[in-house]
Amino acid sequence: MERYGTVLFNGASGYQYAFTAYPRDTVFNAVGAVYLMTVRSAKQSGGFKHSSVYVGQTGDLSKTPLNPDQTECFDRCGANCVCVYLEEGLHARLVIEDDLLRTYNPPCNQS
Repeated sequence: MERYGTVLFNGASGYQYAFTAYPRDTVFNAVGAVYLMTVRSAKQSGGFKHSSVYVGQTGDLSKTPLNPDQTECFDRCGANCVCVYLEEGLHARLVIEDDLLRTYNPPCNQS
């Protein structure tokens, strides 16, 4: 499984979450997680940046595509990466998802 590295995302609470970035088409095991669909692009100064397209959570990361109702929006926005934060507990996933949504307000969460 190809892995791009770690990406930090800040919640509205001030908490910083360390996500692992993967290509969008990665197949995962059946684990609970919060995820961000992002556009990963090179920075002029080196390295990469991520623009959030969608924030979601799932009890089974192996179900693909993630949030099929939003696939068209992901494609339209150019999402090429999925950033994953493993978390088995539903309550914790919902809290993290809300924390990130209040910071990023991504376009595919609006449709």
